[in-house]
Amino acid sequence: MNRMKRLLAAALTFAATLSLASCGTSNSEDSVGQTPAPPSQTAESQSAGRELSMALSVDPDGLDPQRTTAASTFQITNNLYDTLLRVNTDGSLREGLAQKWEVSEDGLTLTFHLRPDVRFHNGDICDAQAVVASFQRLKEEESPRAADYANYTFSVQDADTVVVTCEALDVAALSNFAYPWSAVVDVKAADTLKNQPVGTGPYRLQEWVPQQSLTLAKNPDYYDTVNLDTINFKMMPDATAQIASLRNGELDIISVSGDQVAAFENDPQFNVITTPSNGLQLMAMNLQNEALSDVRVRQAINYAVDKQALIDTVWWGYGQKIGSHYPTVLKEYVDMNDRYPYDPEKAKELLSQAGYQDGLTLEMYLPKSYPAYVSAGQVIADSLKEVGITCNITIVEWAAWLSDVYNGRNYDLTVVGHTGRLDPYVLLARYQSDSSENYFNYSNEEVDQLLADYKSETDEDKRTEIVQRVQEILAQDVPAYYIQDPITIYVTDSAVTGFQLYPIDIYELKDISRSDSAHRREDGRKQSDSGRRTAAC
Repeated sequence: MNRMKRLLAAALTFAATLSLASCGTSNSEDSVGQTPAPPSQTAESQSAGRELSMALSVDPDGLDPQRTTAASTFQITNNLYDTLLRVNTDGSLREGLAQKWEVSEDGLTLTFHLRPDVRFHNGDICDAQAVVASFQRLKEEESPRAADYANYTFSVQDADTVVVTCEALDVAALSNFAYPWSAVVDVKAADTLKNQPVGTGPYRLQEWVPQQSLTLAKNPDYYDTVNLDTINFKMMPDATAQIASLRNGELDIISVSGDQVAAFENDPQFNVITTPSNGLQLMAMNLQNEALSDVRVRQAINYAVDKQALIDTVWWGYGQKIGSHYPTVLKEYVDMNDRYPYDPEKAKELLSQAGYQDGLTLEMYLPKSYPAYVSAGQVIADSLKEVGITCNITIVEWAAWLSDVYNGRNYDLTVVGHTGRLDPYVLLARYQSDSSENYFNYSNEEVDQLLADYKSETDEDKRTEIVQRVQEILAQDVPAYYIQDPITIYVTDSAVTGFQLYPIDIYELKDISRSDSAHRREDGRKQSDSGRRTAAC
């Protein structure tokens, strides 16, 4: 217990230092996208109960969903644009711009039947021709996701019907039309989409002041129910400021970490929402390193660290242990946590068998922008030191991590997270020997064959068997120290209803409602100083 308290104190102190160092403010008063509110936005309709404010930690990377990979962008653009299909909270697909669809018997042709008479925010008609033009733009070289759609050819059958032909069988094809980067944009406005989005979504951009705020106004012509008239996003990188703003009524929804939950539990003014995310966190190992190429060394590392203690220390217990590269929320998940119980003596034995009885030194690179990963790396390094492995830790900026560690593969160990996908293949494809995302430098012929078989297997039960076998192999080979499926935590004003979390990184703001909570907000303002002290403790 004393050891874990010491690790906790060290981790939290370091994380706090990094958090403070990385926080900043913007003095920019430049605004973009100052589109006038639609006619329905009267003063009466924007009264309390029809407006919602939400905190974001980072500014979006523009508002063109086809030219970015940033989650902060998709959280916003998912409400400005529509996709052909949308996602339910359980990961199943439902209608979006397409009100129905069919897949041919051979799986090579997808036919989407569009909602009739849908228009872009600027009044242009969104028919089959506009949808095909949008996907042709998505396939252009400038699109980060172009490769995901290279297998598809798009054509117009009639004004309300789009046909997608697959060059090769792709059992994950339908899910590719539900991700936020597959949003249908008005290509006639392509040159201005980064700052002036033109979609068909439930909201349209009213104003964006970079690094400060972004406001969405209800689309009065949307084909579905939209509960709120106005959505205000406020850019707040500092968690303490977010908590204070929620307490004094300036915000309705914030994301919190595990150590902040206690400030809101059993308080009727707030709702605490927790759910396992469709993602995972791990410590990757670079198998190009001679020592780490030996599976006994990788297994020793897995025995050397108390996983539950790590989760309790860094994430305050808000995470579900995993033993392979697969989130617990997906139906194909297999529990592999019993493979490597905490056993430092077993770790020492394996290191000795591998010829490292006198010790081993490894280089660990950690991304500064993610304090929890830095803290986790420090705790892991402390545990590894006790079995004879010394980790030289280097903290790097996120851009450097992406270029040198992820893309350049210049590292031995690193701690990071991976977001989930709707189809297992996309989640596991990084372990193919020739994958550009295989920053582990992992190679296993059986895994390569299994993943190749998956793409052409039409039987769902057989696909499940393939996915579960890949999990078993990764749990045995451990090209990473698999940590957890993190638990996502949000706190909302008690007046907010309809806020849900999805297996991809999106918000469905049209489904949220908020009743008039002026009485709570007034009480919150009186308690704001107390709230700030509580949040900072």
